[in-house]
Amino acid sequence: MANTIPDIPLNDGNTIPQLGFGVFQIEPKDTVEAVGRALEIGYRHIDTAEMYGNEAEVGEAVRTSGLDRGEVFVTSKLNNAFHRPEDARRAFESTLAALKMDYIDLFLIHWPLPTLYDGDFVSTWKTLEEFQRDGRAKSIGVSNFQVPHLERLAAEADVVPAVNQIEVHPYFGNEEVRGYDRRHNIITQAWSPIAQGKVLDDPTVVDVAEEVGRTPAQVVLRWHVQRGDIVFPKSITPQRIAENFQIFDFALDDAAMERISGLDRGEAGRQGPNPDEFDYVPA
Repeated sequence: MANTIPDIPLNDGNTIPQLGFGVFQIEPKDTVEAVGRALEIGYRHIDTAEMYGNEAEVGEAVRTSGLDRGEVFVTSKLNNAFHRPEDARRAFESTLAALKMDYIDLFLIHWPLPTLYDGDFVSTWKTLEEFQRDGRAKSIGVSNFQVPHLERLAAEADVVPAVNQIEVHPYFGNEEVRGYDRRHNIITQAWSPIAQGKVLDDPTVVDVAEEVGRTPAQVVLRWHVQRGDIVFPKSITPQRIAENFQIFDFALDDAAMERISGLDRGEAGRQGPNPDEFDYVPA
């Protein structure tokens, strides 16, 4: 399938494909086939997490794809139950074992959990710095970090996160965090890029899609990439996986971009948990 996914430079000298394939809420039994299909279409960036329960299947799909390991950018994330340094070290080893890989391209703290662990996510981050120093994590970053969390890392840690994976979509632009990321050379990755499908029926999105002859999902994903963010939509439907890949052969004009950006509802548009309050720890 003819398409070219741009590589985005990270602040540590590495690069990351701007479009990825997400596996959140994909059942393990469906993950190998879905990831395999994505790799066949041309995706080269897979986003998983220990808490998704499908790291092993992602690893299997990469191994059986016929691609060299170095051709596929793999991200995973630290389980919320393992923030203390020794636990984080064991969890990271378990992630590598599940993936059956010697290294991971990007490893993230999944949530800051500021109300847990005595509010200490800095020691967790410094543990990730160890993984980068020994080469088992090529890049390290955070997920769901708010501006105060990032400011604390800047004051107390040595390494600036390469990425910050946060909720972003037309109903929730998350502009304060995106602005901080941009000013500090941290790449924003947008999770829930289509607001769990809620924006796809929005009249503005539908109108823009009709004007450019694309699907609403393609239009929203294109809006994200033109803003400079990384996206990783997920689907187990082959047609949708293919459609989501076809977003680099057209562009939205400034007026269309502004119309979609104008859908921002601020905090009222947030679909997921507030990172300042989220305290879920798997049993």
